[in-house]
Amino acid sequence: MSQPSEQNLASLVEPIAQIIEQACGQVRQAVNSAMVHSYWHIGQMIVEHEQQGASRAEYGTQQLKTLSMQLTERLGKGFDVTNLRNMRAFYQAFSNRDALRPELSWTHYRSLLRIDNPSAREWYLHEAISQNWSARALGRQISKLYYERLLASQDKALVETEAKAHTEPLAESVKDYLRDPYILDFLNLQDKTYQESELEQAIISNIQQFLLELGKGFAFVERQQRIRFADEACFEGESYIDLVFYNFKLKCFLLVDLKLGKLKHQDIGQMDTYVRLYDEQHKGSDDNPTIGLVLCSEKSEAVVKYSVLSEQKQLFSAKYLPYLPTEEQLKHELERANAMAQLAAKEQNNE
Repeated sequence: MSQPSEQNLASLVEPIAQIIEQACGQVRQAVNSAMVHSYWHIGQMIVEHEQQGASRAEYGTQQLKTLSMQLTERLGKGFDVTNLRNMRAFYQAFSNRDALRPELSWTHYRSLLRIDNPSAREWYLHEAISQNWSARALGRQISKLYYERLLASQDKALVETEAKAHTEPLAESVKDYLRDPYILDFLNLQDKTYQESELEQAIISNIQQFLLELGKGFAFVERQQRIRFADEACFEGESYIDLVFYNFKLKCFLLVDLKLGKLKHQDIGQMDTYVRLYDEQHKGSDDNPTIGLVLCSEKSEAVVKYSVLSEQKQLFSAKYLPYLPTEEQLKHELERANAMAQLAAKEQNNE
Protein backbone atom coordinates (compact mmCIF):
# COMPACT_ATOMS: atom_id res chain seq x y z
CA MET A 1 0.00 0.00 0.00
CA SER A 2 1.44 3.32 -1.08
CA GLN A 3 2.13 5.95 1.55
CA PRO A 4 0.18 9.22 1.19
CA SER A 5 2.35 11.97 -0.21
CA GLU A 6 3.12 15.14 1.71
CA GLN A 7 1.07 17.06 -0.85
CA ASN A 8 -2.00 14.89 -0.21
CA LEU A 9 -1.60 15.24 3.55
CA ALA A 10 -1.21 18.99 3.20
CA SER A 11 -4.80 19.20 1.98
CA LEU A 12 -5.87 18.00 5.44
CA VAL A 13 -3.84 20.54 7.39
CA GLU A 14 -6.00 23.58 6.67
CA PRO A 15 -9.44 22.10 7.50
CA ILE A 16 -8.08 20.41 10.65
CA ALA A 17 -6.42 23.64 11.76
CA GLN A 18 -9.67 25.53 11.16
CA ILE A 19 -11.62 23.05 13.30
CA ILE A 20 -9.14 23.35 16.18
CA GLU A 21 -8.94 27.14 15.93
CA GLN A 22 -12.73 27.42 15.87
CA ALA A 23 -13.02 25.14 18.90
CA CYS A 24 -10.40 27.16 20.79
CA GLY A 25 -12.27 30.35 19.95
CA GLN A 26 -15.51 28.87 21.27
CA VAL A 27 -13.78 27.76 24.46
CA ARG A 28 -12.27 31.23 25.01
CA GLN A 29 -15.64 32.88 24.43
CA ALA A 30 -17.36 30.46 26.82
CA VAL A 31 -14.71 31.06 29.51
CA ASN A 32 -14.93 34.81 28.99
CA SER A 33 -18.72 34.79 29.23
CA ALA A 34 -18.63 32.65 32.37
CA MET A 35 -16.07 34.98 33.98
CA VAL A 36 -18.07 38.13 33.18
CA HIS A 37 -21.31 36.66 34.54
CA SER A 38 -19.56 35.27 37.62
CA TYR A 39 -18.05 38.66 38.46
CA TRP A 40 -21.44 40.31 37.92
CA HIS A 41 -23.03 37.86 40.39
CA ILE A 42 -20.24 38.43 42.92
CA GLY A 43 -20.81 42.17 42.66
CA GLN A 44 -24.53 41.64 43.15
CA MET A 45 -23.97 39.50 46.24
CA ILE A 46 -21.59 42.07 47.77
CA VAL A 47 -24.04 44.92 47.17
CA GLU A 48 -27.07 43.04 48.46
CA HIS A 49 -25.27 41.62 51.48
CA GLU A 50 -24.00 44.92 52.79
CA GLN A 51 -26.62 47.29 51.42
CA GLN A 52 -29.71 45.11 51.52
CA GLY A 53 -30.39 46.60 48.09
CA ALA A 54 -29.96 50.27 49.12
CA SER A 55 -27.74 51.81 46.45
CA ARG A 56 -26.86 54.79 48.61
CA ALA A 57 -24.99 52.75 51.19
CA GLU A 58 -21.26 52.08 50.84
CA TYR A 59 -19.51 48.81 51.50
CA GLY A 60 -17.11 49.16 54.42
CA THR A 61 -13.41 49.06 53.57
CA GLN A 62 -12.62 46.72 56.45
CA GLN A 63 -15.34 44.30 55.37
CA LEU A 64 -13.94 44.22 51.85
CA LYS A 65 -10.46 43.51 53.22
CA THR A 66 -11.76 40.66 55.34
CA LEU A 67 -13.75 39.21 52.44
CA SER A 68 -10.68 39.51 50.21
CA MET A 69 -8.45 37.66 52.67
CA GLN A 70 -10.92 34.81 53.11
CA LEU A 71 -11.57 34.39 49.38
CA THR A 72 -7.86 34.54 48.55
CA GLU A 73 -7.09 31.92 51.21
CA ARG A 74 -9.67 29.59 49.72
CA LEU A 75 -9.54 30.36 45.97
CA GLY A 76 -6.15 31.97 45.35
CA LYS A 77 -5.37 35.13 43.39
CA GLY A 78 -7.94 37.39 41.77
CA PHE A 79 -9.88 38.54 44.80
CA ASP A 80 -7.92 41.49 46.14
CA VAL A 81 -9.81 44.54 47.39
CA THR A 82 -9.43 46.39 44.07
CA ASN A 83 -10.96 43.52 42.09
CA LEU A 84 -13.82 43.18 44.56
CA ARG A 85 -14.52 46.91 44.22
CA ASN A 86 -14.52 46.49 40.43
CA MET A 87 -17.03 43.65 40.68
CA ARG A 88 -19.23 45.72 42.93
CA ALA A 89 -19.01 48.71 40.57
CA PHE A 90 -19.67 46.37 37.61
CA TYR A 91 -23.00 45.27 39.06
CA GLN A 92 -23.98 48.84 39.89
CA ALA A 93 -23.10 50.18 36.42
CA PHE A 94 -24.62 47.24 34.49
CA SER A 95 -27.49 46.17 36.70
CA ASN A 96 -29.31 44.27 33.93
CA ARG A 97 -27.52 40.93 33.64
CA ASP A 98 -29.37 40.04 30.44
CA ALA A 99 -27.85 43.12 28.76
CA LEU A 100 -24.25 41.94 29.25
CA ARG A 101 -22.56 41.49 25.88
CA PRO A 102 -20.71 38.26 25.08
CA GLU A 103 -18.41 40.17 22.70
CA LEU A 104 -16.82 42.04 25.62
CA SER A 105 -14.32 40.57 28.06
CA TRP A 106 -13.90 41.40 31.72
CA THR A 107 -10.98 43.65 30.71
CA HIS A 108 -13.32 45.55 28.37
CA TYR A 109 -15.81 46.06 31.18
CA ARG A 110 -13.11 47.21 33.61
CA SER A 111 -12.14 49.93 31.13
CA LEU A 112 -15.78 50.96 30.77
CA LEU A 113 -16.06 51.30 34.54
CA ARG A 114 -13.57 54.18 34.39
CA ILE A 115 -16.19 56.30 32.61
CA ASP A 116 -18.51 58.31 34.82
CA ASN A 117 -20.73 59.68 32.06
CA PRO A 118 -23.43 57.01 31.31
CA SER A 119 -23.92 58.31 27.75
CA ALA A 120 -20.20 58.12 27.05
CA ARG A 121 -19.98 54.66 28.60
CA GLU A 122 -22.83 53.39 26.44
CA TRP A 123 -21.26 54.92 23.33
CA TYR A 124 -17.86 53.30 24.00
CA LEU A 125 -19.57 49.96 24.64
CA HIS A 126 -21.37 49.97 21.29
CA GLU A 127 -18.29 51.23 19.42
CA ALA A 128 -16.11 48.51 20.95
CA ILE A 129 -18.56 45.89 19.68
CA SER A 130 -19.27 47.37 16.25
CA GLN A 131 -15.59 48.14 15.56
CA ASN A 132 -14.33 44.91 17.14
CA TRP A 133 -11.95 46.80 19.43
CA SER A 134 -9.62 44.74 21.56
CA ALA A 135 -9.58 45.53 25.28
CA ARG A 136 -6.30 47.37 24.73
CA ALA A 137 -7.76 49.43 21.88
CA LEU A 138 -10.80 50.33 23.97
CA GLY A 139 -8.63 51.43 26.88
CA ARG A 140 -6.53 53.55 24.56
CA GLN A 141 -9.55 55.26 23.02
CA ILE A 142 -10.96 56.04 26.45
CA SER A 143 -7.66 57.50 27.67
CA LYS A 144 -7.50 59.67 24.52
CA LEU A 145 -11.05 60.97 25.09
CA TYR A 146 -12.21 59.63 21.71
CA TYR A 147 -15.87 60.30 22.53
CA GLU A 148 -15.23 63.82 23.78
CA ARG A 149 -13.11 64.73 20.75
CA LEU A 150 -15.76 63.47 18.37
CA LEU A 151 -18.43 65.32 20.30
CA ALA A 152 -16.39 68.54 20.25
CA SER A 153 -16.11 68.42 16.46
CA GLN A 154 -19.88 68.55 16.00
CA ASP A 155 -22.52 71.21 16.32
CA LYS A 156 -24.75 69.03 18.54
CA ALA A 157 -24.37 65.89 20.61
CA LEU A 158 -25.10 63.68 17.62
CA VAL A 159 -22.39 61.27 18.64
CA GLU A 160 -24.70 59.91 21.34
CA THR A 161 -26.93 58.39 18.66
CA GLU A 162 -26.26 55.73 16.09
CA ALA A 163 -24.97 56.76 12.67
CA LYS A 164 -27.67 58.61 10.72
CA ALA A 165 -29.57 57.06 7.84
CA HIS A 166 -27.97 57.23 4.40
CA THR A 167 -30.72 59.62 3.32
CA GLU A 168 -29.29 62.45 5.43
CA PRO A 169 -26.96 65.02 3.84
CA LEU A 170 -23.36 63.89 3.59
CA ALA A 171 -22.02 67.02 5.29
CA GLU A 172 -23.92 66.20 8.47
CA SER A 173 -22.71 62.59 8.49
CA VAL A 174 -19.06 63.53 7.94
CA LYS A 175 -19.02 65.45 11.23
CA ASP A 176 -19.74 62.18 13.00
CA TYR A 177 -16.57 60.62 11.58
CA LEU A 178 -13.92 63.35 11.78
CA ARG A 179 -12.56 64.88 14.96
CA ASP A 180 -10.13 67.49 16.19
CA PRO A 181 -7.44 66.98 17.39
CA TYR A 182 -6.02 63.65 16.19
CA ILE A 183 -3.51 62.02 18.53
CA LEU A 184 -0.59 60.36 16.75
CA ASP A 185 1.65 59.44 19.68
CA PHE A 186 2.15 55.95 18.25
CA LEU A 187 4.29 57.45 15.46
CA ASN A 188 7.11 58.14 17.97
CA LEU A 189 7.86 61.58 16.53
CA GLN A 190 8.71 63.20 19.84
CA ASP A 191 11.25 65.73 18.56
CA LYS A 192 10.17 68.55 16.25
CA THR A 193 12.83 68.04 13.59
CA TYR A 194 10.88 65.58 11.42
CA GLN A 195 9.80 66.45 7.88
CA GLU A 196 6.46 65.90 6.16
CA SER A 197 7.87 62.89 4.29
CA GLU A 198 8.92 61.31 7.62
CA LEU A 199 5.47 61.98 9.08
CA GLU A 200 3.88 60.29 6.08
CA GLN A 201 6.23 57.29 6.26
CA ALA A 202 5.57 56.91 10.00
CA ILE A 203 1.83 56.81 9.31
CA ILE A 204 2.29 54.16 6.61
CA SER A 205 4.46 52.09 8.97
CA ASN A 206 1.73 52.29 11.60
CA ILE A 207 -1.27 52.22 9.28
CA GLN A 208 -3.37 49.93 11.47
CA GLN A 209 -3.11 52.27 14.46
CA PHE A 210 -3.67 55.30 12.25
CA LEU A 211 -6.87 53.77 10.88
CA LEU A 212 -8.06 53.20 14.44
CA GLU A 213 -7.39 56.84 15.25
CA LEU A 214 -8.88 58.03 11.97
CA GLY A 215 -12.24 56.49 12.84
CA LYS A 216 -14.71 53.83 11.81
CA GLY A 217 -15.27 52.65 8.27
CA PHE A 218 -11.97 53.85 6.76
CA ALA A 219 -9.74 51.76 4.51
CA PHE A 220 -6.35 52.76 3.13
CA VAL A 221 -6.23 53.26 -0.64
CA GLU A 222 -2.89 54.78 -1.65
CA ARG A 223 -0.08 57.13 -0.68
CA GLN A 224 1.25 59.87 -2.99
CA GLN A 225 -1.54 59.22 -5.47
CA ARG A 226 -0.97 61.14 -8.69
CA ILE A 227 -3.61 63.54 -9.90
CA ARG A 228 -3.23 65.81 -12.92
CA PHE A 229 -4.94 68.56 -14.84
CA ALA A 230 -6.22 67.23 -18.15
CA ASP A 231 -5.13 70.31 -20.11
CA GLU A 232 -1.57 70.49 -18.77
CA ALA A 233 1.62 68.85 -20.00
CA CYS A 234 2.28 65.43 -18.54
CA PHE A 235 4.65 66.48 -15.76
CA GLU A 236 3.83 70.16 -15.34
CA GLY A 237 0.22 69.42 -14.45
CA GLU A 238 0.85 66.64 -11.94
CA SER A 239 0.19 66.78 -8.21
CA TYR A 240 0.42 64.11 -5.54
CA ILE A 241 -2.06 63.55 -2.71
CA ASP A 242 -0.30 62.47 0.49
CA LEU A 243 -2.82 59.85 1.63
CA VAL A 244 -6.08 58.55 0.18
CA PHE A 245 -8.68 56.57 2.12
CA TYR A 246 -12.18 55.30 1.41
CA ASN A 247 -14.99 55.21 3.96
CA PHE A 248 -17.42 52.36 3.37
CA LYS A 249 -20.08 53.82 5.64
CA LEU A 250 -20.04 57.29 4.09
CA LYS A 251 -19.36 55.80 0.64
CA CYS A 252 -16.81 58.44 -0.27
CA PHE A 253 -13.06 59.01 -0.62
CA LEU A 254 -11.10 60.96 1.98
CA LEU A 255 -8.02 62.86 0.84
CA VAL A 256 -5.50 63.73 3.57
CA ASP A 257 -2.82 66.39 3.15
CA LEU A 258 -0.14 66.50 5.86
CA LYS A 259 1.26 69.89 6.86
CA LEU A 260 3.91 70.94 9.35
CA GLY A 261 3.39 74.23 11.13
CA LYS A 262 0.41 76.54 11.01
CA LEU A 263 -2.49 76.08 8.58
CA LYS A 264 -2.30 78.46 5.60
CA HIS A 265 -4.84 79.72 3.08
CA GLN A 266 -2.93 78.07 0.24
CA ASP A 267 -3.22 74.71 2.03
CA ILE A 268 -7.00 75.00 1.90
CA GLY A 269 -6.95 76.19 -1.70
CA GLN A 270 -4.75 73.25 -2.68
CA MET A 271 -7.06 70.75 -1.00
CA ASP A 272 -10.08 72.38 -2.64
CA THR A 273 -8.43 71.75 -6.00
CA TYR A 274 -7.60 68.14 -5.10
CA VAL A 275 -11.19 67.42 -4.06
CA ARG A 276 -12.65 68.89 -7.26
CA LEU A 277 -10.22 66.98 -9.48
CA TYR A 278 -10.73 63.75 -7.55
CA ASP A 279 -14.49 64.00 -7.91
CA GLU A 280 -14.03 64.48 -11.63
CA GLN A 281 -11.45 61.76 -12.22
CA HIS A 282 -12.00 59.05 -9.58
CA LYS A 283 -15.41 59.30 -7.92
CA GLY A 284 -17.78 56.55 -8.99
CA SER A 285 -21.40 57.15 -9.96
CA ASP A 286 -22.58 55.58 -6.69
CA ASP A 287 -20.01 57.39 -4.50
CA ASN A 288 -20.78 60.44 -2.41
CA PRO A 289 -18.68 63.58 -2.98
CA THR A 290 -15.03 63.34 -1.98
CA ILE A 291 -13.98 65.01 1.28
CA GLY A 292 -10.62 66.60 2.02
CA LEU A 293 -8.85 66.85 5.36
CA VAL A 294 -5.82 69.07 5.93
CA LEU A 295 -4.00 67.60 8.93
CA CYS A 296 -1.67 70.22 10.40
CA SER A 297 0.46 70.58 13.53
CA GLU A 298 -1.02 74.00 14.28
CA LYS A 299 -4.38 75.47 13.28
CA SER A 300 -5.11 79.09 12.42
CA GLU A 301 -8.43 80.47 13.59
CA ALA A 302 -8.23 83.22 10.97
CA VAL A 303 -7.74 80.74 8.13
CA VAL A 304 -10.62 78.60 9.38
CA LYS A 305 -12.88 81.64 9.64
CA TYR A 306 -12.01 83.48 6.43
CA SER A 307 -11.26 80.64 4.01
CA VAL A 308 -13.59 78.36 2.08
CA LEU A 309 -13.55 76.09 5.14
CA SER A 310 -16.37 78.20 6.56
CA GLU A 311 -18.69 77.43 3.66
CA GLN A 312 -17.30 74.42 1.78
CA LYS A 313 -19.01 71.24 3.03
CA GLN A 314 -16.36 68.92 1.61
CA LEU A 315 -13.28 70.51 3.21
CA PHE A 316 -12.08 70.10 6.80
CA SER A 317 -8.99 70.89 8.82
CA ALA A 318 -7.78 69.35 12.05
CA LYS A 319 -4.78 69.52 14.33
CA TYR A 320 -2.63 66.51 15.08
CA LEU A 321 -0.60 65.95 18.24
CA PRO A 322 2.54 63.77 17.85
CA TYR A 323 2.45 62.96 21.56
CA LEU A 324 -0.08 61.69 24.08
CA PRO A 325 -1.25 64.76 26.00
CA THR A 326 -2.35 64.74 29.60
CA GLU A 327 -6.08 64.68 30.24
CA GLU A 328 -5.92 68.35 31.22
CA GLN A 329 -4.09 69.29 28.01
CA LEU A 330 -6.60 67.36 25.94
CA LYS A 331 -9.55 68.94 27.74
CA HIS A 332 -8.00 72.36 27.00
CA GLU A 333 -7.81 71.47 23.30
CA LEU A 334 -11.45 70.39 23.34
CA GLU A 335 -12.54 73.57 25.10
CA ARG A 336 -10.71 75.60 22.45
CA ALA A 337 -12.37 73.65 19.64
CA ASN A 338 -15.78 74.07 21.27
CA ALA A 339 -15.28 77.82 21.70
CA MET A 340 -14.32 78.20 18.04
CA ALA A 341 -17.33 76.17 16.89
CA GLN A 342 -19.72 78.20 19.05
CA LEU A 343 -18.25 81.48 17.81
CA ALA A 344 -18.55 80.39 14.19
CA ALA A 345 -22.17 79.29 14.71
CA LYS A 346 -23.01 82.60 16.43
CA GLU A 347 -21.48 84.66 13.61
CA GLN A 348 -23.28 82.58 11.02
CA ASN A 349 -26.63 83.17 12.76
CA ASN A 350 -25.98 86.92 12.87
CA GLU A 351 -25.33 87.13 9.12
